[in-house]
Amino acid sequence: MNAPADDEIVHPARIPADVAKSDQVLGPLTARQTAILTVCSLVLYGGYWATRTLMHPLAYAALVTPVALVVTMIAVGRRDGIGLDHLLLAAVRFHRSPKRHVHAPEGLPTLPRAVPAAWRTQTGGPSAVLRLPCREVSETGTLDLGHDGRTALAVCSTLNFALRTGGEQQALTDAFARWLNSLTGPTQLLVRAHRLDVGPLVDDLTSTAPALPHPALEQAALAHAGFLDSLAADRDLLTRQVLLATREPAASGGPRAAHRLAEAARALEAAEITVTALDHLGAGEVLRLAADPEATPMEGAC
Repeated sequence: MNAPADDEIVHPARIPADVAKSDQVLGPLTARQTAILTVCSLVLYGGYWATRTLMHPLAYAALVTPVALVVTMIAVGRRDGIGLDHLLLAAVRFHRSPKRHVHAPEGLPTLPRAVPAAWRTQTGGPSAVLRLPCREVSETGTLDLGHDGRTALAVCSTLNFALRTGGEQQALTDAFARWLNSLTGPTQLLVRAHRLDVGPLVDDLTSTAPALPHPALEQAALAHAGFLDSLAADRDLLTRQVLLATREPAASGGPRAAHRLAEAARALEAAEITVTALDHLGAGEVLRLAADPEATPMEGAC
């Protein structure tokens, strides 16, 4: 029996792009761009008014045209979705900020006066205290990001999309699109790969194989354990983990971020995706692996 033709067609789901795009207040210009260009115009006009008796208007126009073009490019230009003015400010902050950070919660001690001045200049600039983005992990697994708010983390299950029929793919896509369209705050999906330790699984298969009801099953379990052991000895095994992070401003606090995780769990259930919120142990393990990607995850932490 042939499946209906409509069952093999997957219609695209429309999801708004640039949901965080600034509103346009003057033609294609945003409020920020309008403010930059307005300030530049006032400064250039003020310069013309101050030098009108000393300089010909054409000479002044030729003098300030490169400045106007550079400011306009900075105001309206974008690279990788980021305004050039933001990139310029980030470059200035990076140039002025210390390049060497050390772990010193008690503060950095000053160099003794006996240290020669030449040695002080050879250190490559002053050091600074290392300030990590996450200040604390609460008992509920919420990350305290200071002035950036609070973030709740969850682990998402995966599914095989390619093996589904067209109708099933359409239902999964529509459910996922409904969740994306319902977002009310910053949300991030992170797909990360980390090392897989098959040692506990091999030990479990080896210890439980004698209790199987048939000798053939015991032999198959032991053979599979040997295969996994040899596979881990010959190559580096990797596994994928999908993390969901919801962030809320500091005023809303952690409960709102955790509530949004619960909303995501209900919404993504229609897409056959299981969302499991992380407790303080799981969230701490995620941070540990983020700081040391080569480390092996602790069993049962995530």
